[in-house]
Amino acid sequence: MKAAIFDYGAGNLHSLAKALTRAGAEVAIERDPVRALDADALVLPGVGAFSSAAERLAPGRERMRAALEGGLPCLGICLGMQLLFEGSEEGPGAGLGFIPGRASRLAARRVPHLGWNRLERARDPLFDEQPDPIAYFAHGYACRPEDETCAIAWATHEADRFPAAVRRGRVVGVQFHPEKSSSFGLRFLSGFAKEVSR
Repeated sequence: MKAAIFDYGAGNLHSLAKALTRAGAEVAIERDPVRALDADALVLPGVGAFSSAAERLAPGRERMRAALEGGLPCLGICLGMQLLFEGSEEGPGAGLGFIPGRASRLAARRVPHLGWNRLERARDPLFDEQPDPIAYFAHGYACRPEDETCAIAWATHEADRFPAAVRRGRVVGVQFHPEKSSSFGLRFLSGFAKEVSR
């Protein structure tokens, strides 16, 4: 499987590329949003500000959205998951709008939410071999989908419960960082790579 990581000028690209390679993917890092679509799967990495990432995405936004609508597998991580939605109250700019809804600031005293957290109601083949999934989070905003049935896992920080993972077809978004989530994260990425290859 060839995975293209879209580089929007931020993100932990080295450790993500290394983790995807360990999961069995051939990885390319691509700064052009249209050329990033020339792969078996698109990866939108985490870390960074929504507005600047949306600005880098803008020239290829419609082509990228069309590719996802056409069945291109995609994994959005943290900020990358938020880019799958319409926008964010973090700042101006349009996401892909592939999943209706927006990202909003966590309703908590301690923001950002940093550290390990248990996934609740994790129901998807990507979690099947992981009976008690615990993942690493680093975020100050969370996605609020209009239709919560797209959520395939949940997490809670203080009193704020939010989707830890969403899915629409072959597109998966995760608020956690699989590349920082030890053996759980590697199994998750391996499962995604196998799903793309099928």
